[in-house]
Amino acid sequence: MFSRVRICLTRLPTCVNSSAAVRVTPALCRHQHRTFSSESAAVKVLYDGLCPICVTEIRFLQFLQRNQPRKVDFIDISLSGYDGEKYKGVSYEMAMEEMHVIDEKEEVHRGIPAFAVMYGAVGLGWLGRFMMWPPVRPFMDKSYAIFARNRLKWTGRGEECTTGRCEKKTH
Repeated sequence: MFSRVRICLTRLPTCVNSSAAVRVTPALCRHQHRTFSSESAAVKVLYDGLCPICVTEIRFLQFLQRNQPRKVDFIDISLSGYDGEKYKGVSYEMAMEEMHVIDEKEEVHRGIPAFAVMYGAVGLGWLGRFMMWPPVRPFMDKSYAIFARNRLKWTGRGEECTTGRCEKKTH
């Protein structure tokens, strides 16, 4: 298994090794280990693994936290085993509407505050503080609301993806 992790790590930032589980973004490594960890990480980031924009950002964040295993646990909500009850009641539908992050104190953050917690956990606290800075925050909230409202359409998936499970449409 460690040789597989080493192979994947040479293709950073597609794979990340942790002490409890190997977290891999879907379809990015030859040897996929797509698991849910029962151990608790300091910060849990719930993301849509079928969203190419989201996956690109998560891969970058995984790369940033590669030397701090278990500091951030990236949870792919698109996997069939996702159970919102294990993540403070954040259902698939809720997580599809906007970014959710669960901090070290098990507090759920949504939208821009979620990004601020997530960025702080991977060493980009300055970016999170900038996003939350009162003169910038209204712009960030409006920009993110536009993105969240349109991301399914922009990534080739329809509005029906907000309930049940959705797949990328092939035309």
